[in-house]
Amino acid sequence: MRHPSALPARRTALALFGAALAGAPFWRPAHAGAAARATGLDDPAKKEIAMRLVSSAENSSLDWKAQYRYIEDIGDGRGYTAGIIGFCSGTGDMLDLVELYTARRPGNVLAAYLPALRAVDGSDSHDGLDPGFPDDWRRAALDTAFQRAQDDERDRVYFGPAVRQGKADGLRVLGQFAYYDAIVMHGDGDDPLSFRTIRRRALRSARPPAQGGDEVTYLHAFLDARVWAMKQEPAHEDTSRVDTAQRVFLRQGNLDLDPPLDWKVYGDSYHIG
Repeated sequence: MRHPSALPARRTALALFGAALAGAPFWRPAHAGAAARATGLDDPAKKEIAMRLVSSAENSSLDWKAQYRYIEDIGDGRGYTAGIIGFCSGTGDMLDLVELYTARRPGNVLAAYLPALRAVDGSDSHDGLDPGFPDDWRRAALDTAFQRAQDDERDRVYFGPAVRQGKADGLRVLGQFAYYDAIVMHGDGDDPLSFRTIRRRALRSARPPAQGGDEVTYLHAFLDARVWAMKQEPAHEDTSRVDTAQRVFLRQGNLDLDPPLDWKVYGDSYHIG
């Protein structure tokens, strides 16, 4: 679900993300000791919550593991969108995924589509993919090696960079998740709607804890910038994944995403107990 123009710079841009620093609780000053700092989003329990939150917005389901086999063209100009994080045939990350899978499992059912995936990268074309690619994707999703490849690419391209940048900015779990969800949708790079640009826009009006700012104030600024970016694209005009989810947790002061969690996306209600 990332912005198409962000992807040409993605491979080099992701390598430039900052080193990790822990965040400080919002009710204490940012200089509070490391013993007081919260678990990061990369804690297994918190990561599971993150996967379920994203799945509620991307797939209208909390069962994120059921999405390995998901594939459709949602008409957003990115070609096929598929898998647990919305890998797209038009934005390069699906190509990277299938290349990784093929390196690990030569001769797999998707390997024959690599020339077509390279050809359609940067477009919404299905040339060389139809009619068999969706069924073959679903067939590949039964292979645990393909599932692991999806997990690994999600972590390399989206989850890991988001968590590292969130920690570098001194953000706790909710802030790290806000970064992750933004990178999932917008990608990274220098185009006007990328995660990197959204963060720069937020920094114009607030400072993160690592720069001496207030965490809640900064996160509101980041979410404001995120909503602005979403409204620039018709496919992302519904901002409920921010307004009735992330913003709800922020207003509750739940900066560690501690259950129980209740939120809505696209009018549907979700709960994690």
